[in-house]
Amino acid sequence: MQKYSLFSLLNGALHNHENWKPAWRSPEPRPAYDIAVIGAGGHGLATAYYLAKDHNLTNVVVLEKGWLGGGNTGRNTTIIRSNYLRDDSIAIYELARSLYENLSTELNFNTMFSPRGLLMLCQTEHDVRAMRRHAYAGRNKGLDVKMLTPAGVKQLVPLLNCSAQARYPVLGALYQPRGGTARHDAVAWGYARGASRRGVDIIQNCAVTGIRREGDKIAGVETERGYIRANKVAIVAAGHAGQVAEMAGLRLPLESLALQACVTEPLKPCLDVVVMANTVHGYISQSDKGELVIGGGSDAYNNYSQRGSFSSIEHTITALVEMFPILARTRMLRQWGGVIDMTGDRSPIISKTDVSGLYLNCGWGTGGFKAIPGSGKVFADTIANDRPHPFAEPFGLQRFVTGRLIDESIAAAVAH
Repeated sequence: MQKYSLFSLLNGALHNHENWKPAWRSPEPRPAYDIAVIGAGGHGLATAYYLAKDHNLTNVVVLEKGWLGGGNTGRNTTIIRSNYLRDDSIAIYELARSLYENLSTELNFNTMFSPRGLLMLCQTEHDVRAMRRHAYAGRNKGLDVKMLTPAGVKQLVPLLNCSAQARYPVLGALYQPRGGTARHDAVAWGYARGASRRGVDIIQNCAVTGIRREGDKIAGVETERGYIRANKVAIVAAGHAGQVAEMAGLRLPLESLALQACVTEPLKPCLDVVVMANTVHGYISQSDKGELVIGGGSDAYNNYSQRGSFSSIEHTITALVEMFPILARTRMLRQWGGVIDMTGDRSPIISKTDVSGLYLNCGWGTGGFKAIPGSGKVFADTIANDRPHPFAEPFGLQRFVTGRLIDESIAAAVAH
């Protein structure tokens, strides 16, 4: 069987893949659907998949202005963790992390999930106190998290400069052994194939240009390929959710910024955990191809750029070179940016709206990729039953009126 599979791959490659079947269908849009999902990134595709799988709702269309997974899903640094501070955040992120563990089996598509472990370094006494608080909060909710001493950190990451004379001394770390990474495009492709096989239509290169209302009720969406009637519309357009919501007459408490990252030339295996350093706004991991994946904080000003800038990379690398001297002689291979939408409390919006049939899933900021499975499952349940899922209820729009915010500004500091 292995020889036959290898022969099939070689034969397909030699013949320009002409006999390969697409992983998902690319149909023409129909005039009407029960549900229209705006955005074919990880969250939108996961939402469509769970609508079909969990709720048997298959008359669903996913509309994407570009190509599938071409937004933030294809532009992040793939970190997965659940060691947040607030109970509500821990619940949804841990749901996502636990779903990631068996996602390859469920989708029959290798998402390359790697529970390699994740360290959040403490480099000031304030960090130590904050991370201890995170550890207590996580263990209280059943998470496998613990604090490490500098010696324990050094044992896990020999490359890290843990000298007491270092400019950024390592005083300890919060460690989540089952945090890690996954392959971003594989997650999107797996959900796309799973949704398509259950009857969901995925329409690429079909921008939504308007949202039509009949009073306080959704009627459908205007697109570049014509009007589509829909009883329910779900906005899942990371970075541009505010712009799309304006088409329906809503103004959201969001700001959009670029978040930049880069990768080095491939190296031999040298870093088998994810290392985050909130104090200096930098984090690093090693991909399966050997590249060191590096990122930092978001841009300091609102923008919709998907380009990298020298100043941002310089700021991030300056600190990381002090912590990882090996980086000083490593060449950067490429850099990029992704557009994120941020709320004031750095927590997402998963919510119904005052417009009947209109739903929001946005504001994930720097934490969108890690939440994809949990977000999709919870949001699908909210749409299907027209009421907030218990995990989604704290993240509703109403919290900005009542003041019951979910402040995760520390926990979400630099992690994609």
